Amino acid sequence: MAHKRSHTYHEERYQQRGLRSGADRVSGKTGVMSAGFAKKDSETPAGGAKARVPPGQKVVQNWPVFTHGGRVPRIDLSQWRFSVGGLVEEERTFTWEEFTCLPQVTIISDVHCVTHWSRLDNRWAGVPAREVVKIVRPKPEARFVMVHCHRGYTTNLRTDDLLGDDALFALKHDSEPLSPEHGGPLRLVVPKLYFWKSAKWVRGLVFMDRERPGFWEMSGYHIRGDPWKEERYS
Repeated sequence: MAHKRSHTYHEERYQQRGLRSGADRVSGKTGVMSAGFAKKDSETPAGGAKARVPPGQKVVQNWPVFTHGGRVPRIDLSQWRFSVGGLVEEERTFTWEEFTCLPQVTIISDVHCVTHWSRLDNRWAGVPAREVVKIVRPKPEARFVMVHCHRGYTTNLRTDDLLGDDALFALKHDSEPLSPEHGGPLRLVVPKLYFWKSAKWVRGLVFMDRERPGFWEMSGYHIRGDPWKEERYS
């Protein structure tokens, strides 16, 4: 078994408050949907909130931020690029303007951190991951994807998880521009998996035919991270 890192060392790394993201608009086609272990604004979850919380988790009202040295990257949106490559039919690089002009939706979903906290009913606005995937057209053998972020962070996903109805590249959280300490200007959100898989400051994807571990997965975190199976560590 690989060595397990401290619970304070996970995806919420490189934090520093005070930087404004500038990602304050939602453009393109917009829709509203509930996703993952989620509910619509007017609905009460079946069985109560407890039924939506995986084993070993505690519901919190705030949104914890954990530090791991370093700093929040200072991202110049005029220079920002999002690149998609690997096993795809058409490699593509987006500018900020191009990316934010893609169709967008709002979803309401729960998130579950490997450090045992869960936050319910998060309202995310952004670009569905499948919209990006549709443009590059992954090859049939591209069953896995590596997510690349500023500061050199990576995390791996199954392509099927990236294509889920609830997966999106978030620009806003609870109707406000996504703050830098929480991954702004752009964060991947994959609610069905532990929150370290929802990588912050994303800048690209590489599609692969083999599963390769990302940053925390190489240090002992589970290769997939399903909270309902408590896949915390390898």
